Amino acid sequence: MPNETTSSNAETNAEKKVDGQDARRGKPINLGINLVPAQQSDQPVLANFSLVNVAPGMAFIDFGFIEPRVLAALPSMALSGGKMPERIDGRLAVRVAIGFDAVQSLQQQLARILTGLEAARDANKENKAGRTTP
Repeated sequence: MPNETTSSNAETNAEKKVDGQDARRGKPINLGINLVPAQQSDQPVLANFSLVNVAPGMAFIDFGFIEPRVLAALPSMALSGGKMPERIDGRLAVRVAIGFDAVQSLQQQLARILTGLEAARDANKENKAGRTTP
């Protein structure tokens, strides 16, 4: 199964009914999800900027790319009192339209990633602080 995205920890907030009763109402159910690519959807898209717009029942997430030189120059321009650009042009890499249930799932997944990154950063700081030079 090359070029397929598989997740064994995907979650859904679906309600599962057993014998006419709501089972685990509102609790996540772990599912194995296999996403088969369509056309070139398995190709990664590089983005260094995102913007979220909300519409009734959906969120539109725009992922874009802005030249790193431009982004790097902005803080020094601001600190030196230089004229800031009125507009920065970039490229729209992809626009994703998703329902609010998927936004909630995405938020939970991103929160887990950030928690793991923070724990790794803190462990790295502790390791560096624990080292002493002879």
